[in-house]
Amino acid sequence: MNYIIFDLEWNQCPDGKSKENPALPFEIVEIGAIKLNSGRQEISRFHELVQPSVYKRMHPMTQSIIRIASGELKNADQFPAVCERFLQWCGPDAVYCIWGSLDLLELQRNMRFHHMEIKFPFPLKYLDIQKLYSICFDDGKSRKSLETAVDELQMPKSQTFHAALSDAYYTAEVLKILPYEQIFEFYSIDYFRTPSNRKEEISVIFDGYSKFVSKEFASKKELMKDRKVTSTKCYLCGKTARKKIRWFASGGKNFSCLAYCEEHGYLKGKIRLKKCENSDGFFCVKTIKQIDVDRAGDLLERKLTLQERRRQRRHHE
Repeated sequence: MNYIIFDLEWNQCPDGKSKENPALPFEIVEIGAIKLNSGRQEISRFHELVQPSVYKRMHPMTQSIIRIASGELKNADQFPAVCERFLQWCGPDAVYCIWGSLDLLELQRNMRFHHMEIKFPFPLKYLDIQKLYSICFDDGKSRKSLETAVDELQMPKSQTFHAALSDAYYTAEVLKILPYEQIFEFYSIDYFRTPSNRKEEISVIFDGYSKFVSKEFASKKELMKDRKVTSTKCYLCGKTARKKIRWFASGGKNFSCLAYCEEHGYLKGKIRLKKCENSDGFFCVKTIKQIDVDRAGDLLERKLTLQERRRQRRHHE
């Protein structure tokens, strides 16, 4: 097993969103990576620029951040060749590690656009070092920038940020000091490819909560009518927890509920509706977490507040 810590830099349409290619909103122009062995010792590096084939001029914002001139990219290979070399360098036993979740998503989007076969295992588990940093050294909820984390850890800043290899290096340095027992306890799941049927649906129990990733549905309405999606089971004992507050809309794409387990008390359910990347359908990520009486009361208060706001809105209309 090797840890592959990688970072991508990408460009976007310099002529505005109306002229961008909807299949490729962000085009990768640089790949940088650090390979660590199972003992988290560095054993190899990868770095290549990528010649763009869609957005051949740099967006001004991109130019100001990553400081790669368009001329530097003209002699580079295009994405399929660079990506193929990168994946071969990663090897078959790679554990992918990134700061946040976007780089893995954009890598696969670029692969799909160039008609490359995506051979990653399903479901694809990876390490979000940004999330793990928050769990180990912060409140577990905040998401800080890589540079902020480096500053807080008082690491030497010998390289510039917003360059693929440098950011991969700093991310690897953070990974090296994370407690080993928590690295895989709080792994993340990539949603670029989603379950296509019941058999492929994903159910995982983490320390403190459970996660369920549903199959694809044709519409949000159909999804929220599915009994498995809306069920509330206690992840601690496996028994059905009776709903005290049925699922209610708690945001544009989120639903919440309150359930009660006779043995383990109150449970908060949350459903996040998501658009499938490879179809016109929808899927959801459902989490269920144990909460105390005070937080259960807060959830009830939130529902009542939202109901009142909707009532007032209807009244004004």
